[in-house]
Amino acid sequence: MKVDLHTHTLCSKDSCNRFERIVAAVQSAGIDAIAVTDHDRFDGVRRLQEIAPFPVIAGEEIKTAEGEIIGLFLTEWIPPGLTPEETIERIKSQGGVVYVPHPFDEVRGSRLRREALERIAERIDVLEVFNARNALPRFNQRALAFARDRRLLAGAGSDTHTYGEYGRAYVEIPPFSDTQSFLASMREGSWYGRLSSPLVHLRTRLDRTLKILGVAPDSPIDDGGRMHDEPAGPS
Repeated sequence: MKVDLHTHTLCSKDSCNRFERIVAAVQSAGIDAIAVTDHDRFDGVRRLQEIAPFPVIAGEEIKTAEGEIIGLFLTEWIPPGLTPEETIERIKSQGGVVYVPHPFDEVRGSRLRREALERIAERIDVLEVFNARNALPRFNQRALAFARDRRLLAGAGSDTHTYGEYGRAYVEIPPFSDTQSFLASMREGSWYGRLSSPLVHLRTRLDRTLKILGVAPDSPIDDGGRMHDEPAGPS
């Protein structure tokens, strides 16, 4: 299976990807499964799981007090602002997978701080060794070297915020059904990646601005514009 481990829907503050069009884009890219990892949100993945004809891993890209950590195979929302250690505890308590995205992208202020990365290294399940949105190839190369040095499983994701980015990076692994079979499959798999055009970041900034101005969706809605009545997460 080709699995894109890092994707976003319109529930993220900087994406306008609608659910029905995501399904079409994923299928067009030849991807067999995706993880939805919206920024500090957990409602979009549930909506996509309802309509997608392919497996959708429930995830969240969580902004901790020291940078971002992704939880995969989650069952409920995890609030931002916790320490990395507290965030990992929340992920593990749900039987989830700790996935650290873009750890060495020096341009990205949201990356997990190096001190925190070193502290939690032994508790990381998967390190993202290829993020298609990283600014420079060397940032992915450093992540790969770190994963090899620490004997961590290597993950890859497009970090897609627009429809054309699906499939830019993914892992190719045997089929899986749950957390444990996923981790076992990752040990037998491989990864693939090619960088997206820097122009995708301009689109992301535009989408963020449109949402601030209230002229782009920021909640789960269908392509007809009807509100979908799911909460953003527990208060």
